[in-house]
Amino acid sequence: MLIQLVIGSAIMVVTAGVSALSLWGLEAFLRVSHGWVIRPPHGPRLVVVLSAVMLWTVALMTASVWIWALALWALKIFVTLEASVYFALVAFTTLGFGDILLPQEWRLLGGLAAANGLLVFGVLTAMLVEVLRQVRLRQRGKSG
Repeated sequence: MLIQLVIGSAIMVVTAGVSALSLWGLEAFLRVSHGWVIRPPHGPRLVVVLSAVMLWTVALMTASVWIWALALWALKIFVTLEASVYFALVAFTTLGFGDILLPQEWRLLGGLAAANGLLVFGVLTAMLVEVLRQVRLRQRGKSG
């Protein structure tokens, strides 16, 4: 049990680090695009920025799922990489079909992957809301 908690926690720390670096990169992107974003017409520029942030979000989610999948595969919990990716995606998104299960000696990792997914989804939701808020404030000429 302890080894599962240590491994799962380590994977969560890695995904948190990737998320933090990603948010830092997104902040740099927004800083660079500031001059372009505040020029009219605002609507189409807002759509472009939000689309870019959505793609950024998908990339971060994909990276997080792959981190879990590669860890599960490296631990030889699943025979194929495809099964590892599938399980990681289903667990990370808390969908939990249950058609592929972890062996009993590794089952705590499924809960940790789901908890990690909830945290990453929360961070990404906050990021999307903050980007929208910042862009709209800048477009209105107010500092955020």
